[in-house]
Formats: sequence, C-alpha cells, structure tokens
Amino acid sequence: MNRSLTVHDLVFCGIALATGLLVAFLSRTLLRWLAGHAKRTRWSGDDVIVDALRTVVPWAAIAGGAAAAAAVLPLTRTIQHTVNQCLTVLLIFVVTLSAARVVAGLVQSVTSARSGVAGSATIFVNITRVLVLAIGFLVALQSLGISIAPMLTALGVGGLAVALALQDTLANLFAGIHILASKTVQRGDYIRLSSGEEGYVEDINWRQTTIRALSNNLVVIPNGELAKSNMTNFMRPEQQLTILVQAGVAYDSDLEHVERVTLEVVAEVMTGITGAVPDHEPAVRFHTFGDSRIGFTVILGVGEFSDQYRIKHEFIKRLHRRYREEGIRIPAPTRTVALQQGAVLIPQQRVSDDAVQGGASALHD
Repeated sequence: MNRSLTVHDLVFCGIALATGLLVAFLSRTLLRWLAGHAKRTRWSGDDVIVDALRTVVPWAAIAGGAAAAAAVLPLTRTIQHTVNQCLTVLLIFVVTLSAARVVAGLVQSVTSARSGVAGSATIFVNITRVLVLAIGFLVALQSLGISIAPMLTALGVGGLAVALALQDTLANLFAGIHILASKTVQRGDYIRLSSGEEGYVEDINWRQTTIRALSNNLVVIPNGELAKSNMTNFMRPEQQLTILVQAGVAYDSDLEHVERVTLEVVAEVMTGITGAVPDHEPAVRFHTFGDSRIGFTVILGVGEFSDQYRIKHEFIKRLHRRYREEGIRIPAPTRTVALQQGAVLIPQQRVSDDAVQGGASALHD
C-alpha cells in the first residue's frame, strides 16, 4: 500500500459497492418492466434483447461498483491491475454469453419469420453461437495480455488436420448449409427421397436432417446423403397439389351423363371434406378404350399432401354410391376362353416326326 487504510476509505468503498448493487437492482426492475411491454409486440427479437440486457446491465453495474471500490482503496499497483483484469474478464464473460444468446435468438426469430428458411434450422443458431463464444474467448485472452496470434496460427494448422480427419462431418455441415441457402427445404415440408424415405421435415441441424413419417416415426438422414439424392418436395412451389383418381365405366354408358354425375360428386367432396380445395375446378378426362371399360381420370385438389388419403377415401365411396343410384355400371375385367375338342399337334413334335421318318428312309436306301 502507498498509505494506510482509513475509515474514510472503507466508507467510500462501501458507498461504491452499495451504489453498484442499487443500480443493478433498479436496472433489473426497469428491464423487467420493459420485458412485459416487449411481449406485447409482434417481433420476438425485442424479447431476446431485453432478456439479454437483464443479465448484462446488472452485472456491469456490480462490476463498475467493485472497480470504483477498488480504486478508492490504497492498493498497490499490481493488486489494482489484477483486480481490474478480473473484473474485465468477468464483464467480458457475461457480455459474451449474453451476446451469444441475443445473436442466436435473433437468428432463430429471423428464420422463423422467413418462409425461405427452416424455422427450426438449428444449424444457423449453433454456428452463430459458437462464433460469438469464440470471439469472446479471444477478447478475454487479449485483455489478460496473452497474445492470440500464435494461437490463431496453431488453430489454423490444427484446423487443417481436423478438416482432413472429419471429412464426412464437414461434408454434412456444408451440405446442410447448402440445403438451407438454396431454399429448397424448410421445416414442415413433406419430402420424398429417391431411396424411399418420406415424411415431414422436423429439423435440419449441423449433421443431419430429421423427418417424421406418416407412421409418426422419426427418420434421421445425413445432410450429405440428402444433398446427393433426388428429392421431391410436395410443398414447393406451393402447398396445394392435385391428385389423380383412375376410374372406368361400361361401354354402353352415356359418357355425358357419367361426366356430369362425376363432376357433381367432385364438387360435393371439394366443398364438404376437410383438407380439400373448395375453389378447385373439377375435371374429368376420358382417355382409354380398355378391354372391358372406358377409362377416365378424375382430377382432385387437396390442400396438403397427407389430405389426399382422406379425400380419395371419401370420393371413391360417394362416387360408387352415386353410380349405383344413377344406374352407371362399373364392369369387372372379363376373359373368354374357347376350348376345341380333338387332337392338337404341337409343331415341334411334328417336325421331330418328319425328321425321324426322313432318317428312316435314308437308312432304308
């Protein structure tokens, strides 16, 4: 110490600490009030910012009070420098954690609000959180007087070795980023892969994509495999889609009557079944003179991929009942087999007999 500790030093130290604690309490109370107002807004980003400030501001006030208390005490220069460094590192640590939470929350809110990016694409959230934490760690080391240049060089060389050892993991990482950046898949889309897997996209993280099948089972697919496979997205470019139902009637049916009755059933299903598209323009297209029937296709509109099963179910039931009421016949395939009495010579056997007779004649000669 440069001088002896006095009562005035202790009083001023206590005042500084009490002021820091009081500012921390008042700021936390004020930010709690702001958080209540932020919840009433549509944008979720202000909730994340206010929540982070509720952590940073009180700790900053406490650190400031402690620094002021240390400044009024007759401490040596070395101890004063050590105390300031500890408080600085503590403040950097708190700010880094809060900044990581803010950035991750903002990225989450942006991806949830935009239609071109998966709402729960945790890959973006995780990458931004790791980057902010890494920057905060390097800033803390720099504040302690530790040079980070050799560390960055070592990280560069070590990163190259790690990249060679983790080729599959990095391939999945960049494949996930490519999938999200290309805006071909997002959360809630129903996709089908060329390998046969299909379902609703639940999440895309740094390594894999999780889809939920109609059986309510989760299917985990590495991002690299998803990027390489042929994929059909039934929600793009729009969620509504058309389905085709094949049918057929007898040759003696009045096709005008068949078309009119079928369109009436289609209109009834489109307006009365949940998941159908009421403004869908019904369509019936005759296309084939079959063996026992005239085939045609009925085009139905559904609002979402999984709705097609319920709509097909109701349409076939109602169409069958209506055809029966109208006397329209749906024939089953028939085959006529004609049997002829008498011996049947097989050509191969006849040729073989002729060859035998020819050989016998040659031997006789």
